[in-house]
Amino acid sequence: MKKALCVSINRAGWPFISLFGFISAGFWYLYQPLGLVGVVLTLWCAYFFRDPERVTPEESGLVISPADGIVLPLVETPPPLELGMGNESRPRVSIFMNMFNVHMNRIPSHGGIKKISYRPGRFFNASLDKASEHNERMSVFMKSDGGAEIAFVQIAGLVARRIKCSLVEGQQVRAGERFGLIRFGSRVDIYLPIGTKPKVLPGQIAVAGETVIADLGK
Repeated sequence: MKKALCVSINRAGWPFISLFGFISAGFWYLYQPLGLVGVVLTLWCAYFFRDPERVTPEESGLVISPADGIVLPLVETPPPLELGMGNESRPRVSIFMNMFNVHMNRIPSHGGIKKISYRPGRFFNASLDKASEHNERMSVFMKSDGGAEIAFVQIAGLVARRIKCSLVEGQQVRAGERFGLIRFGSRVDIYLPIGTKPKVLPGQIAVAGETVIADLGK
């Protein structure tokens, strides 16, 4: 419990926490029981934007989870067309983040960012497979230091209305680095190189920056 309470808060969350706190103070002044509800919501908002440190495996060729959450059924499907990676099917690992997961997203592999593409869309429940195709998304195509093509996609969910991505094309990145978040409840898909066998299973809980999704060296 002490560890959970002492975790740092991402700076992107402070405007929202401040807003919740201000509204809660007003509610408290008008009607104390309503103010108590506001306090609970303010604490939840702070909890949502928590940003714990992670220990990322450094072994070459590893693909690390970009998000906290539950692994959805594994499929093989083409990556988003806007990334220009072709229409051949690749293994896709999808991670669903509920409103209580850590929502900071992290880079899955050492390498370089080749292309970034934003596409507006719908807001279906992010746990549904059709969310990958129809929902608002931010798609990123990268090449690992070993030359492997990897795509990862931030997908807005039923409640999520804002995707934040700090990456730029041409940027060199390291596995485990923070690159963005999605407010509030969402999904991240990661497309692996053709023929790669994922090292996670549906229903498994993934930890951003720590859980190994695949080993491209094996």
